[in-house]
Amino acid sequence: MSTRSETLAYLLDQLGDWPGLRTRRMFGEYCVYVDDKPVAFVCDDLLYVKPTPAGEALMAPPVWGRFYDKARPHLLVSPERWEERGWLRALLEATAHALPAPKPRMARSSASNSTKHSKAVDAQAKTVTPRKRVAPVKR
Repeated sequence: MSTRSETLAYLLDQLGDWPGLRTRRMFGEYCVYVDDKPVAFVCDDLLYVKPTPAGEALMAPPVWGRFYDKARPHLLVSPERWEERGWLRALLEATAHALPAPKPRMARSSASNSTKHSKAVDAQAKTVTPRKRVAPVKR
């Protein structure tokens, strides 16, 4: 079962206006980003927050869950806890603060693509002289 769009809309409403907050749809579920850091996943209408010591402290005692069988355990926030707006926002802020900054992506340059293209053209431009067939010598 995938997450309903109404569930995501409700979660975003509970989190309020937050400049660094965004979501991205992934395989029928959603990833929640804060300042370009993936901090949580919304799967099957449940919120799974990445585990950090700060997040665990706010969730004392922590509740663990997996959004699929082989996934790492995440902090499971049931929809009943989404009503606590301040706590929910504090949990995601603490998690985002504890996670490392995202690595910068390497920019694709058109120069490297044109270099590859010119090498391919050069390789095609080289002419190969065919070998002359030599008749076998009979003895």
